[in-house]
Amino acid sequence: MSLFNQTRRVFMETAGLAAAGITLSGYAPKPAEPRTAPKEMLVYLGTYTTGKNNGKGIYICKMDMTIGALSPVRTVEGVTSPSFLATDRQRRYLYAVNEITQYEGKKSGSVSAFVVDAKTGNLTLLNRQPTLGGAPCYVTVDNSGKFVLVANYVGGNVSVFPVQKDGSLGPATEMIQHEGSGANQKRQDAPHAHNVRMDPANRFAYVSDLGIDKIMIYQFNAGTGELTPNTPPSANLKPGAGPRHLTFHPKGKFAYVINELNSTITAFTFDKTKGSLQELQTLSTLPADYPEESFCADIHISPDGKFLYGSNRGHNSIAVFSIHEQTGKLTPVDHTPAGGKWPRNFAIDPTGNFLLVANQNTDNVVVYRIDPHTGKLKATGNTIEVPAPVCILLAPATV
Repeated sequence: MSLFNQTRRVFMETAGLAAAGITLSGYAPKPAEPRTAPKEMLVYLGTYTTGKNNGKGIYICKMDMTIGALSPVRTVEGVTSPSFLATDRQRRYLYAVNEITQYEGKKSGSVSAFVVDAKTGNLTLLNRQPTLGGAPCYVTVDNSGKFVLVANYVGGNVSVFPVQKDGSLGPATEMIQHEGSGANQKRQDAPHAHNVRMDPANRFAYVSDLGIDKIMIYQFNAGTGELTPNTPPSANLKPGAGPRHLTFHPKGKFAYVINELNSTITAFTFDKTKGSLQELQTLSTLPADYPEESFCADIHISPDGKFLYGSNRGHNSIAVFSIHEQTGKLTPVDHTPAGGKWPRNFAIDPTGNFLLVANQNTDNVVVYRIDPHTGKLKATGNTIEVPAPVCILLAPATV
């Protein structure tokens, strides 16, 4: 069986791993503004629908914002392996990648578009489009809501889709193919685009490519959706690092990437004019004495910009770092057990009070409270069982 005829999940297991993970938030966060804390939030959970302990699609829950308790609302079935989710800024539409490698008889994954019911948060399918690359694993909506961008892991490319007036997706208007390989022959035999993020100003698109140890940088035309290689065209990571997910600091001066293969986080200064990234430091996400294999997954920053979090699969923990306000450099703070095995995606609510972790291999989502002074996590005792959860997306609930 060729690599392209396998799902990325099977590909990972063949390489000696369980499935690789994913993050959340379809756009770069804005600086936190004073707001009244919501009474509840909607929680959309993407799952794998093939393999052991199959999920059934996208699970919708509500979270009590007082104590962090989760309660099921409904399940949107018939969605194939929605392993990453994103919404536009107004939460009118939700987009989910379908992490497959064959779609309509061709070597491609797909992306599904849904309209969101403003009152209930329920989802109604609008349409699907081929992603022009296998095993799509990340989707984001540009800040204008006019385009959706997808990273294709097995395909090693990034594609762009125009959003139609009704929120559905038109055929891809752009596909950029990456080239090259990396030092780790099991995991870096070819390009593996893992994440695509827009900068806060919507001028640049950043694609973390695990297979070639680069963050590819593209100028983004917000009118046409066209991607053009930037100058410089990339930021390089250490050989064998395996960059996975990138996030921007709320104040827009720094960016951080979590590296899956060598379990590190790299901090960068971000030049918002040139779009360039300059490395500041690289730190391990693991305790110094941890002897076993572990692979990073997701990365997020607290809304106030004071703390950074990263997930470790193998060590099964959330690594906590403080962020220096002036320099952007990180200082290790803590490692918190994830409450399950293979913590994939996690999410921080907009108030910065709670952090939710999706543990893929133990079929549970666990809620922690964030200490606003230290950044440390404390288990709330709140958890919910969901088969093979791999993505968490938080959205306002109708009150």
